[in-house]
Amino acid sequence: MNGPLWHSPDPEAAYDVVIVGGGGHGIATAYYLAKNHGVTDVAVLEKGWLAGGNMARNTTIIRSNYLWDESAGIYEHALKLWEGLEEELGFEVLFSRRGVVNLAHSHQDVRDGMRRVNANRLNGVDAEWLTPSQVAEVCPVVDVRQDTRYPVLGATYQPRGGIAKHDLVAWGYARAASALGVHFIENCEVTGIEVSGGRAVGVRTTRGRIAAGRVALSAAGHSSVVAATAGVRLPVRSHTLQALVSELLEPVHPTVVMSNAVHVYVSQAHKGELVMGAGIDAATSYRQRGAFHVIERQMAAALELFPVFARAHVLRTWGGVVDVSPDASPVVGLTPVEDLYVNCGWGTGGFKATPGVGWCYAHTVATGEPHPLNAPFTLDRFTTGALVDEHGAAAVAH
Repeated sequence: MNGPLWHSPDPEAAYDVVIVGGGGHGIATAYYLAKNHGVTDVAVLEKGWLAGGNMARNTTIIRSNYLWDESAGIYEHALKLWEGLEEELGFEVLFSRRGVVNLAHSHQDVRDGMRRVNANRLNGVDAEWLTPSQVAEVCPVVDVRQDTRYPVLGATYQPRGGIAKHDLVAWGYARAASALGVHFIENCEVTGIEVSGGRAVGVRTTRGRIAAGRVALSAAGHSSVVAATAGVRLPVRSHTLQALVSELLEPVHPTVVMSNAVHVYVSQAHKGELVMGAGIDAATSYRQRGAFHVIERQMAAALELFPVFARAHVLRTWGGVVDVSPDASPVVGLTPVEDLYVNCGWGTGGFKATPGVGWCYAHTVATGEPHPLNAPFTLDRFTTGALVDEHGAAAVAH
């Protein structure tokens, strides 16, 4: 394809909507603002290069098998959009429906997993319970022997889950949004939000002031820092999340396997490298680097489940900055400042939600009211107590 995929002009003096954060969520929100609501005077501001933050640093797992109705609603909406995304955008994103397996290693894991399968089915989400022998059929490289330290007692399985190519997803959305008139302003860090008379009126950036009719935050791990410049305190904490890839291998791993007990999740990318994710660093941090002790535990966990990987070599490691809320669910909606909207708190589940949250957040910004699917995830739930506790199904690790 000749020429740039999107326009990255100098910023104009004012826009109807300014989106802070040029990751997957910000780009998708801009696309659906233009496509679904006809709001095309939109600028997406990114402090680095487009989709160079968490969008470029995730493990690309896509699934919708969350426990609670509220979570299943928005993630299942996202998965349905994933299934038609290439046709929608006219751009290849390499969505690969290879299934997602969540292993159970204890009797409590089994009870929790079966509960989630039943909850998924009630919500119309495809879900199965696998015995150890069925796990071996779905993914032959998993060690299902019962004399191991963490024997596999069963697993949940979502056949429609899978992976996609993260950069292609971002490029596809940006290309489509740009064709509708959206501006993508790269190397433009937002240093503050201007508030006048109780409403957001613009942003201060390293490339000058930009006036805005509405400001939509979508800055992942830095959301709390940006929101604080408008006097809004968000109930999230930022942590480093680590991942790594191996050298290129022949196809050996046909699905996505996750384990909360030993805390690793593994898939094989389209090119052949093994993609492995770990748990978040316990300390709050904004660094995009891993810590050796986390990587060491991650490797040990992987070898517990996949002894066949013992001779694979690590190619590279990286970290992303994820924001985690008290109930391990996102925060999407209005803020106490008029015309200031927030989309944050996705922890490590942001990539899989990209189409769904883009759709719902665009509705919220365009209409000033939450979409029914993100209404349960507004800020006021931390006042009312109507929490959506997804620590079990999210595990704040994938």
